[in-house]
Amino acid sequence: MLAAAAAAGTAWIDPVTAKDWLARWERRIQDDARDRACDKEMGEELGWLVSPFLNGFYYGHLATGDSKWIELFVDWSDSCIRRAVREPDGFLGWPKGDGGGGDSKEYAADSLLGEAMMLRAMVLMAVHIKKTPALAAKWGGKSAEYLKLAEDVFQKWDARGCWREVKEGGLWVVPAFGVDAKTGGWSAGYAQRQTTGFSNPDNKQNHIARWLLALHDATGKPVYRARAESWFRLMKSRQRTREGGKFLVWNYWDPAGPWDYKPDGSPRHWVGVHPNGGYYGIDVEGIVDAFEHGLVFTKDDIARLVATNRDFMWNQQVEGAKFQRIDGESADARWKDSPGVLWTALVPHDATLRRIFVANHNPAGWGGIGATPWFFARAKG
Repeated sequence: MLAAAAAAGTAWIDPVTAKDWLARWERRIQDDARDRACDKEMGEELGWLVSPFLNGFYYGHLATGDSKWIELFVDWSDSCIRRAVREPDGFLGWPKGDGGGGDSKEYAADSLLGEAMMLRAMVLMAVHIKKTPALAAKWGGKSAEYLKLAEDVFQKWDARGCWREVKEGGLWVVPAFGVDAKTGGWSAGYAQRQTTGFSNPDNKQNHIARWLLALHDATGKPVYRARAESWFRLMKSRQRTREGGKFLVWNYWDPAGPWDYKPDGSPRHWVGVHPNGGYYGIDVEGIVDAFEHGLVFTKDDIARLVATNRDFMWNQQVEGAKFQRIDGESADARWKDSPGVLWTALVPHDATLRRIFVANHNPAGWGGIGATPWFFARAKG
């Protein structure tokens, strides 16, 4: 099946390289899967450490047609679902830390980001199973289970007051409460949940919005598309043009409402371009997903993103390609190897960026766990 998948991807890559990539990818994902992150991770790590494997299994099946990837997907998904706990409002969750990637000594909280990243993969797989009769006959029950869970989790975050409408659109906040470590009930911050919280940075908002787009594709329910569209309108409002309108730049985080300011009026987080270019690659994934769904962003927006990544950030070397920061500032020593990155989501939209991807991609790297089979699935059309 790897040979057939490699042949299908030859519109973008030569057959020999394609076969090598898929073989190396398969060894890496199978080796790393033995660590069984699905059996232990909670909170935000459901996103960063579990969803790469779910994405790899999902796109692995799309790329190769091999049902073993669905078997692995179901195994990992079931492990995560079994470990969910029932919380004080009756919803299921995976609490850890403060819900925003930090720690709390007072409570343990769910992570909307972690759940959205994990559940997006489940929703995508559920749709794939539903529309494929041979798969639905075997895994149709799992498809229904994943969709119900995803919709229940959306209701959870909505009921907890974590969605906020603002002038330019809407966004999600990290709540300032969780399950009290001593009582098992809600911590003191629950009573103020409608007005407190902390706005997620753009990269997390984009991950969440992509989950909502998948939910709309799966269910047709307008609320999911509307919420995603509202975020994407806010995202677009935060972008600024440079060099006479040719290129784009935006901050990692911007305050969105009163909850994002300290009592002295200063913002609760620094505002500016993040020195780790990886976050911007995530933003572009969201923007491209929105564009491909006919939401907010236009061909001109995609063209500006391509120009920013290809004509401004890139060092113009296909072999050994390097990318500078989106604002052109000096690299931070903490992220000296990734001040900017190839915006992989644009690979289907620009031949030059596609050449750069093929010349530099490591199919057996950590990022390749999901990106390698995604590339082949997209190449198949």
